[in-house]
Amino acid sequence: MGNEYGYVRVSSIEQNEDRQMIALKKAGLSVSQIFVDKQSGKDFHRINYKKLVSKLQEGDLLYITSIDRLGRNYVEVQNQWRILTKEIGIDICVLDMPLLDTRNGNDLMGTFIADLVLQILSFVAENERENIRKRQEQGIAAAKKRGVRFGRPEVAVPVDFNYIIKRWECGNLTMDEVLKKCKMSRSTFYRRLREIRFKQGN
Repeated sequence: MGNEYGYVRVSSIEQNEDRQMIALKKAGLSVSQIFVDKQSGKDFHRINYKKLVSKLQEGDLLYITSIDRLGRNYVEVQNQWRILTKEIGIDICVLDMPLLDTRNGNDLMGTFIADLVLQILSFVAENERENIRKRQEQGIAAAKKRGVRFGRPEVAVPVDFNYIIKRWECGNLTMDEVLKKCKMSRSTFYRRLREIRFKQGN
């Protein structure tokens, strides 16, 4: 009999993995058998997931609490499932979906059902991710229409900006002195300078 492992993923450092850890411990795993990543499921470029895969050998068993903890990209989840179960030869048990337990799918019908359920769940997970992205984009667009500004606030131009520019152009102020008086970075100063000269040219 092979080794048993668990995989836990949360989308950010702020999120808590306790619920998944408790479920995996109930399945009989110890902390040393569980690999945890705290990052997005959009792809599989995750440090601890890669460490886990490098340890896996034929006959091992991998537990995950739900399919979206493995990943949220429909195509990549399908590909990883194939690599793990077909190329490496491990079994996977998805705790919240008994149909996705490859130990029960050794016959043709069992394999067909598991593959079909995986396709449906992977599609749903990715579709939800796309819907979240679209809702965010729509929310940002609506906020912009209301006049909400995103990003860092514009640095205010000092009242005597033109006078400072003239003194700088005449050599009476160094660039460091100009930036200190304007409370700007060099790039912001030159951008503001271009804007003013453009307006004066028009």
